[in-house]
Amino acid sequence: MLWVGTAARRVNGAHRQVLIRDYFGRNGHAMYTVCALYHFTSFENHEALRAPLLELCEKENITGTLLLAHEGINGTIAGPRKGIDAVIAHIQSLPGCANFEWKLSTAAEKPFPRMKVKLKKEIVTLGQPNVDPTAHVGNYVNPEDWNELIKSPDVVTIDTRNDYEVAIGTFEGAVDPETASFRDFPKWWEENKDRFHNKRVAMFCTGGIRCEKSTNYLMSQGVEDVYHLKGGILKYLEEVPQEDSTWEGECFVFDGRVSVGHGLKEGPHVLCHACRRPLLPTDLKRPEYEAGVSCHLCVDEYSEKDKERFRERQKQMELARQRGEQHIIGVD
Repeated sequence: MLWVGTAARRVNGAHRQVLIRDYFGRNGHAMYTVCALYHFTSFENHEALRAPLLELCEKENITGTLLLAHEGINGTIAGPRKGIDAVIAHIQSLPGCANFEWKLSTAAEKPFPRMKVKLKKEIVTLGQPNVDPTAHVGNYVNPEDWNELIKSPDVVTIDTRNDYEVAIGTFEGAVDPETASFRDFPKWWEENKDRFHNKRVAMFCTGGIRCEKSTNYLMSQGVEDVYHLKGGILKYLEEVPQEDSTWEGECFVFDGRVSVGHGLKEGPHVLCHACRRPLLPTDLKRPEYEAGVSCHLCVDEYSEKDKERFRERQKQMELARQRGEQHIIGVD
C-alpha cells in the first residue's frame, strides 16, 4: 500500500484517486491483477518492440518481467486491471499476436518490485535450435479431459518443470525428471526414452509454454503420440474443482505469491532469498534458516563470504522497509 501512495504523489490529484480505486478492493486491501502470458510467433525485429512496451508498462504502473525474442513473447506482469488490459491490447497489436492467450489471477501484495522488458535468444530456453513450436506441437488436452488421459494405463505423464517446482506439487503419478533447468530436458529424455517405449506421452508445465517446445522436441525425436495440458497447471487449478482434482500440493509461480493452489488462491510458501527455493512457514523455524541468508536446502551451498554478502543485502532490505520504501531485491 505504501507503494501506491508513493506512485500517486508523482501525478496530479485526479489521477491519484484513480490509482487508489484501481489498487484497493472493497475490504481496503491492495489488490493486484496478475497476468501470465506467452505466445510463439516470428518477430522480424523484436528489438524494436522493447521500448514501446516498456514505456506503456511504466505509464500504466505495471511491474514484472517480459521476454522478447525472435520466436515470440513470454512473461508475467502485475498491476491495476486497467493497466493490464492496456498491455494486453498492445500485445494483441503486435505481429502475429492477435490471438495470443493469457491467464489472470490476483495478488494481495505487489508481486514484483519493478518492470523489465528483456531481449533474449529464446523466450523459454531449451537450447535446441531446430525446435519450432509454430510448425507443430503435441495434442492439446483441455483441463476437464486431463484426468481421464493421465489415468490411462498406456500413458506416461511427465512434469517438464524444474526440480524445486516439482518438489511442492505435481500431478498424481507424474514422472519427475529432476532437472535443474529446462535446458536439461533433452539430455534427460535421451537417457530415459527407452523407459517409455510404446507409451503415449502426456506433459505439463506451469502455464503451457515449456510444453509447446518439449512436445515439438519429442515429435522431432520420433514420438508419435504426444499430448500436453492446455493452459498448463494454472488453467487446470482454475477450472477443475478441487474434489475432482488429481493435483497434489501447490503450484510454484514466479512472482511474489511464490505458490498458488486450487482456484488460484495464494499458497502458504515463501521464498528463500538466498537460493530462491520455496519454503513452508514451518521451514522458517528450522535452525538452518536465517532470513535472506540460508535455509535447510541451501545452508551448505554458500561460503561464509557469500553469507556475509547476503546479510548485508538483508540489512538494506530491512532499512528500506523501515523507511516505507520497497527494496529492489525481490522476485523478478
